[in-house]
Amino acid sequence: MAKDRETKSTRDKAAAARAEQVASEKRRERTVRIIGAIGVVVVVVLIIGLAVVVPRLSGDTNAGGTPMPAPDPTAAVPTGVFTADDEVPWGVPIGAAPASAPLLEIWEDFQCPACGSLEQINGAGIKSLADEGAARLVYRPTAFLDNNLGNTSSAAAINAWGCAIDAGKTVEYQQIVYANQPTAEGEGWTPAQFVGFAEEAGIVGVPLEQFNDCLTSNRYLGWAANSTQAFYDANVEGTPRGYLNGVVIDGAQLADQALLAGLVAEAASAQ
Repeated sequence: MAKDRETKSTRDKAAAARAEQVASEKRRERTVRIIGAIGVVVVVVLIIGLAVVVPRLSGDTNAGGTPMPAPDPTAAVPTGVFTADDEVPWGVPIGAAPASAPLLEIWEDFQCPACGSLEQINGAGIKSLADEGAARLVYRPTAFLDNNLGNTSSAAAINAWGCAIDAGKTVEYQQIVYANQPTAEGEGWTPAQFVGFAEEAGIVGVPLEQFNDCLTSNRYLGWAANSTQAFYDANVEGTPRGYLNGVVIDGAQLADQALLAGLVAEAASAQ
């Protein structure tokens, strides 16, 4: 009998230990979820805090480098990029969603820190909506920060991006440029850096030679000028700025994939 009591006591202690372990794991999981939620809130607040407000400037006052030419609707555009007569003039379509899908437009400036943060946080998630056919994603580049910062780096980056688009590296090049934003805002990039980004994106051999020719000839500065003028004409308040079927979406909404996917689904059901 004593032995039976001892065995039962041992089993009871083991059961209690297991119960405590399970409870501890549940507390730990809850703590992780809370911390994760706090992290998301902090990230969203960061995006909101970094969104750039556009000053209402007229004319191009860029200093240094090659300034953008005057807008010209006949200027060359990269392969597949929309022209003046398309639904989203000068925009860069991503993916192949059906025409019935909601239209998601995103304005970005390559020198915009908030845009870089957005791409780091949810760039892949945003593009997944296009890859899955949930949204017609169109990126709309602007070089308004050249005016603010007194350089020509945003226009130069758009020009380089256009050259990479011709090489079939639209998404790769865009992501690499944002991942390599200068530490000091306004510092910009050198032509050698743009070439290095092309190599990193996988542009090699003859395509790299063609990229170089495109870059040095500033083939797509006219496209940069046209898209930037469209940005001003639309009175866009800052970057990053999204529009879902014409309704404004701010940086915080763009950064939250679950929220953004929900908005896209709602827009689809409302069409």
